[in-house]
Amino acid sequence: MAIVVVGAVFVDIKGFPDELYSPTGRNAGRVEIVHGGVGRNVAEDIANVELRPTFVSMVDDTASGAEVLRKLGKHKVNTDYVLTHPDGMGLWLAVFDNSGDLAGSISKRPKLDPLVALLDEKGDEIFRDADSIVIEVDMDKEIVKRILRYAEKYGKKVYGVVSNMAIASQRRDFLQNIDCFVCNLQEAGILFVDDFSALSPDELSEELHKRIVKANIPSLVVTLGSRGAVYVSQDGERGYYPPESVMVRDTTGAGDAFCAGVAIGLTYGKPLQESVRIGTHLAASVITISESTCPRFLPQELGLDVQVD
Repeated sequence: MAIVVVGAVFVDIKGFPDELYSPTGRNAGRVEIVHGGVGRNVAEDIANVELRPTFVSMVDDTASGAEVLRKLGKHKVNTDYVLTHPDGMGLWLAVFDNSGDLAGSISKRPKLDPLVALLDEKGDEIFRDADSIVIEVDMDKEIVKRILRYAEKYGKKVYGVVSNMAIASQRRDFLQNIDCFVCNLQEAGILFVDDFSALSPDELSEELHKRIVKANIPSLVVTLGSRGAVYVSQDGERGYYPPESVMVRDTTGAGDAFCAGVAIGLTYGKPLQESVRIGTHLAASVITISESTCPRFLPQELGLDVQVD
């Protein structure tokens, strides 16, 4: 049994300035090419807690796609359900400022249509014995529909994350069937067509609770960057969790690690507040390290009573 993650794989091209970043000028610096994608990142982050996630996705038929599979296998991610197909990976071009925050980006989304046939053929064996499911809500509608159908069939909890909120905001009916949805403050504003930036964490949690009750969304966790995260649920559980104080290197991937931690906590019986704590800890570990160094934890270090092979 394992957490099943369904999502995309991207190649990330990231630029970092050597000196003060100028949005309109030429900036000398360094460029890194790394494997990314929300789904891929979440699967790897779960594996770094010595759990054994199953990843359902696609890679392309190039050496880069083969390297993605090799690296995930090294982390002990089950890639039996990752298809190889032309144009199976996306591309993300991003530039960061001197604080390690994203200054601008452009992304090319992959074509995930072949996953529909995979789910029709092997969905039962993928989801029957899963501990839970994590999905990118902005994937093709037919993919999301099938996943939610299998989740209902086998009584599995589903946790949602997003890479493009403009797409996901058009799918509020899907969110009603997702046990916990994780997004950032800007994405929450897009979802509810409002600007929450001026609210304090306490005010935000109160306002978001009203919104999810009205929208019939079971629970929601919103990250606030350097200010921490707020969480709300239909049953009235809501609150604020502060950030960990760390030296930031690169903020990309922090939201994915946070989602992985929340999903891990909820999957293995922790309440929402404790799951947010786990997510906060994983996110803090990601933003302080380089790509060549992966933070690894035993489940017991995060307060989980989970036996691993």
